[in-house]
Amino acid sequence: MAAIVSLFAFVFAIVGLSNLSIIQAQKDGFSVELIHRDSPKSPLYNHLDTTYNRVTNALRRSFNRVHRFKPTSVTTMEAEVDIMADSGEYLMNIAIGSPAFDIFAIADTGSDLIWTQCKPCSQCFPQNGPLFDPTASSTYKKFSCRTSQCGDVEGTSCSRNGSCQYSVSYGDGSYSNGEVASDTLTLDSTTGSPVVVPNVIMGCGRDNDGSFDENTSGIIGLGGGDSSLISQLGTTVDGKFSYCLLPFSEAGNSSKMNFGSDAIVSGNGAVSTPLTKQSPQTFYFLTLEAISVGTNRIKFTDKPFGTDQGNIIIDSGTTLTLLPDEFYSELESAVSSMINAPKVNGPEGLNLCYDATTEFAVPDITVHFSGADVKLQPLNTFVLVSETVACFTFSPVPNFAIYGNLAQMNFLVGYDTIKQTVSFKPSVCSNCWKNMDITYIISIITCYYLLS
Repeated sequence: MAAIVSLFAFVFAIVGLSNLSIIQAQKDGFSVELIHRDSPKSPLYNHLDTTYNRVTNALRRSFNRVHRFKPTSVTTMEAEVDIMADSGEYLMNIAIGSPAFDIFAIADTGSDLIWTQCKPCSQCFPQNGPLFDPTASSTYKKFSCRTSQCGDVEGTSCSRNGSCQYSVSYGDGSYSNGEVASDTLTLDSTTGSPVVVPNVIMGCGRDNDGSFDENTSGIIGLGGGDSSLISQLGTTVDGKFSYCLLPFSEAGNSSKMNFGSDAIVSGNGAVSTPLTKQSPQTFYFLTLEAISVGTNRIKFTDKPFGTDQGNIIIDSGTTLTLLPDEFYSELESAVSSMINAPKVNGPEGLNLCYDATTEFAVPDITVHFSGADVKLQPLNTFVLVSETVACFTFSPVPNFAIYGNLAQMNFLVGYDTIKQTVSFKPSVCSNCWKNMDITYIISIITCYYLLS
């Protein structure tokens, strides 16, 4: 049976050395380490948690995540940033302001606005770290309602003094309200020197509450809207970013989230599918044509978003792959017909589970996107939820479709927002083969253990 997987988390760790400007970074590019949230390297590491606690919690959050898809509200360089998952999401540790102030915030491909809790705060959810104080930053700048920057942020309004105010809320009841501003953003580089990006539009949250974890301070929007980090970096990173999500069995190792030319996914095994522009532009819509179980190709004819094109959202923050009820039922039937093992009850929402103490073969499952056939491995399609129970990682929901992160584990997934494509390439996401310096013997032993 394949490796145990759950929703994951990686830490984005910024190391402050001498700074590089955007112009300098064009030449050298930059990168930072991705650390699994359950690694001893992670600030979220809890030695009391069991593997199965983490899996079960992640699966539950996958269904809650659906509600979060309803918000109301220079030249080329290379970049990579650390992300980690917290409470079913990923965290990024970036720095804002001058001098640079480190914050941990949820990295969310289902949101646009970059916002953090600010001091003073009329209503803030509890957070472990200190609040960002904009008065301590020499580069912080508020915007009036009349500015174009105010218009770039969805759901803005005017305060009594004419300043631009934002308001964003989510289907789970979480919300943030505050002022629209800009400040300097600092990211790490492959040279070991942080890259400074000036005048990044952000929200300074003065009234925030909901299901946010105390390890976070806000949200880093990685969606397709105008105010997202990806859109604001724009031509600076050539509209490209990619990630490679580690299976839980490799929690002690690290990977990267890439921006710019380092984010290009190409070579043997790489396939690409078009991004489809739909409303809201925040989400990354793909076109799912079918899913094959062995030689049985099951055509996907649902239109959860109203059209044949752009009928599924790809999201790194959702654990399970969620599919409309009728299609899921046909898929489940095809999978179960090819597995010879005793069925057992699993967690709520997981319909197809087996006795994991009985060895059984997992059928080949291929996801057919428009122009791209993505063949999944057993670690993508079944997850151990206990020592004795293994469950199918696809689940039914009414009239909705999300391609979740379990299906993306050990794939290099690249987004090109200029060419409007998403690419997939089977990969070993651990960096262990790339880190063989004077301790290379230890690295070789570790890699052998992980990959055997």
